[in-house]
Amino acid sequence: MRLTTRQKVAWTIIAVLVVVYALFPVLSIFMTSLKASSEINSGTFLPPHPTWENYTQILVGSAQSLFLPALRNSIGISLIATAIAVVLATFCAYAIARLDFPGKRIILTTALGVSIFPVISIVTPLFNLWRNIGLYDTWPGLIIPYLSLTLPISIWTLSAFFRQIPWELEQAAQVDGATPWQAFRKAIVPLAAPGVFTTALIAFFIAWNDFVYGISLTSTSAARPVPAALAFFTGASYFEEPTGAISAASIIVTIPVVILVVLFQRQIVSGLTQGAVKG
Repeated sequence: MRLTTRQKVAWTIIAVLVVVYALFPVLSIFMTSLKASSEINSGTFLPPHPTWENYTQILVGSAQSLFLPALRNSIGISLIATAIAVVLATFCAYAIARLDFPGKRIILTTALGVSIFPVISIVTPLFNLWRNIGLYDTWPGLIIPYLSLTLPISIWTLSAFFRQIPWELEQAAQVDGATPWQAFRKAIVPLAAPGVFTTALIAFFIAWNDFVYGISLTSTSAARPVPAALAFFTGASYFEEPTGAISAASIIVTIPVVILVVLFQRQIVSGLTQGAVKG
């Protein structure tokens, strides 16, 4: 259907309003990060005297020892948790999509139920267990719980992608002499790559943004991620709120997410549209 000029203008205005609505909070945080401590409560949107002192504070200043280790922990733990979740979910989703076995629907329903289970309800027993077995305040102590967040949604998402791939392609590969593993690795996985990229990004964002596990299962900078570390920021004095430093840290931790989306936007769009079409 060809749009008229009036319709094009209307859709353009709507798109601009949606973008402004979505980006306004980020812009507000960025403006706050450019304000000096004395100007945080000035009531103005734009900083009267823009300064980079908040970024200097968390990168090379007094908050460096708190922020940089947390940033390293967030990157490492989130990447490892995402990689493990995607690999395990790929095999599990393939089995659910291709094999006929009892309890297949129960597995999917359980995965969805686990993904919406309230995290706060299991933090206390997990805290006690981790203290007893030596996983408290360690990378594995966060990676394992993060799998409970990333793995269910990854299984659910990837199973939808594998259902869209024609079964005949795998059968043709096996007729040509490929083993089931070779058919899966060389014929199925490349076709499911957009879905794997999309699932990996979703899993990474979930792990990257977690706060409850990060604040409850760590006590030092050895494994504490950025969302938890922000709660320990302090101002220059007891009576000063670290709003500017927290805003600057929030902008910095948003950059990796933006970079990933920009780099893999084609795969994301392809994966979302592929999973939305029923074959």
